[in-house]
Amino acid sequence: MPLTFRVAVGQFKELIPDDLAFCSQLGVSGITVNRPDFSTPSWRNFLGKHYPYGPADFTKSSKWDFMDLVNLRRRVEDFGLRLESIENVPYHFYDKVLTGAPGRDEQIDNYCETLLNLGRAGIRILGYHFAPNLVWRTSTARPARGRAGVTAFDMDEAHLAPNTHGRVFEEAEMWENYEYFITRVLPAAQEAGVSLALHPDDPPVSALGGVARIMNSLDGFRKALRIGSSPNHGLTFCVGTWGQMGGSVVYDALEEFVGQDRVKYLHVRNIKGSVPSFAECFVDEGDIDIVRILKILQRNSFGGFVIDDHVPQMTHDTPWGHRGRAFSTGYLRGLCRALDSHET
Repeated sequence: MPLTFRVAVGQFKELIPDDLAFCSQLGVSGITVNRPDFSTPSWRNFLGKHYPYGPADFTKSSKWDFMDLVNLRRRVEDFGLRLESIENVPYHFYDKVLTGAPGRDEQIDNYCETLLNLGRAGIRILGYHFAPNLVWRTSTARPARGRAGVTAFDMDEAHLAPNTHGRVFEEAEMWENYEYFITRVLPAAQEAGVSLALHPDDPPVSALGGVARIMNSLDGFRKALRIGSSPNHGLTFCVGTWGQMGGSVVYDALEEFVGQDRVKYLHVRNIKGSVPSFAECFVDEGDIDIVRILKILQRNSFGGFVIDDHVPQMTHDTPWGHRGRAFSTGYLRGLCRALDSHET
């Protein structure tokens, strides 16, 4: 059965032309970009934006400008790549939405305008999360194979952390905040022709820093997709985070959601252990069977893309991880080539 999905590269928080040349040299289909803040000097320089074009300016914005998004897409396409998706808006675009704070209605209005601008600019996927206190790790440089640095998490340490948002946010309140958000932005996504892709809470525990985590289980995602019921609502299926839930849920969930055409794209990485204690590792080792993951995609004729995710920091690597990503991407492309040439 021929493969219908493609391999891309991700996790760019800023870009220079050499990064795009590097990705093109890897032979991938395209890239994803994380939380671009086009008001920063690095993004202004990449876009060649030395003075405002149209209504945009250099102040700290609360939504993305249409011309910036068009310029970003065209810059990527100049290297023979596609801008597969953008992953997450800057945190200050919707921090009040996440906690139900005053001002969230204005942020939701701006989020809807951003979705419309994405659609106008020809960018069809926006990844998002619903975790006010983001990704947690208790170690960011644990020695792994060959003393490469990886991240790790231990709940015995993390549970000692103080409240991150001044008080406790219970599960029911977080679900209320989520429903308030998703039911208001989905009509704009549908109008724009943009798909929203929900990422799981990393790590997928019940609460951290006094904030309940609701995107942490198969049942949680089923509930989220019932609330946000639309063809324009799906998942960023993070293999590593689903694997952190333990057992076979990573395979069961992927089979279920790919079969429902809910998965927009995948983050592919590997781990050792699961909640309450785990560490990341190289993609070719660990507890997750990556070949099994790709076979599920193949069997279901998945038409999206997969990207590398967090990678170990290898010797003489860059902060973004050019060496680690070259290894992960080459491994994924090799597996795909093998699967594509054999019946399963």
